[in-house]
Amino acid sequence: MIAALLVAFAVYVLAGQQIVDRLRSLVASAQMPTLDGKVVAAIALLVAAGIAVMPSRSSIPTPPPVPPAAFTLRGKFVGPTAASDAATMSALCDELASCIEWDGTHDQRLKTGIAFDELRIAAREVRCKGDSIGARQPKVRDAVQKFMEDAVGLSGGPVTAESRAAWVSALRDLSRAAADVTR
Repeated sequence: MIAALLVAFAVYVLAGQQIVDRLRSLVASAQMPTLDGKVVAAIALLVAAGIAVMPSRSSIPTPPPVPPAAFTLRGKFVGPTAASDAATMSALCDELASCIEWDGTHDQRLKTGIAFDELRIAAREVRCKGDSIGARQPKVRDAVQKFMEDAVGLSGGPVTAESRAAWVSALRDLSRAAADVTR
């Protein structure tokens, strides 16, 4: 898309008939033409378009993304509070994802992985009034811990736009997986 826009802009800069006239004069004079600013800009845009179209060659292969439906919590919520715990976890994870995503587009008060985890702990304590779903649902706790380590890692340091997006995506995947248990 960008390459097409660059090419179109280059053609616009050079304008149709002027291109033909210059080519005729170049062939007739067989001298190196003087390049004015428009021609240099057009050539630069054409080169940029060519580079944009070239396939990128990364020396580090990127693993294929794991589809969200691949992570499941089915069979992990057990006991009399299983449905309630799954619904609470789904709502909590979705809200945390929304908060972290919103924060990324505003003041960015949440700047570290530790801040994200502290928000999660505070939200759980307030929402669950001190109860721990993980204590009641150890299979869920262990699966979520492994999933989050794989999805966002263990770093509590500063977050980038990419790591923030990974947290949002992981929390939404957890929300979906917990909601699937209640259906």
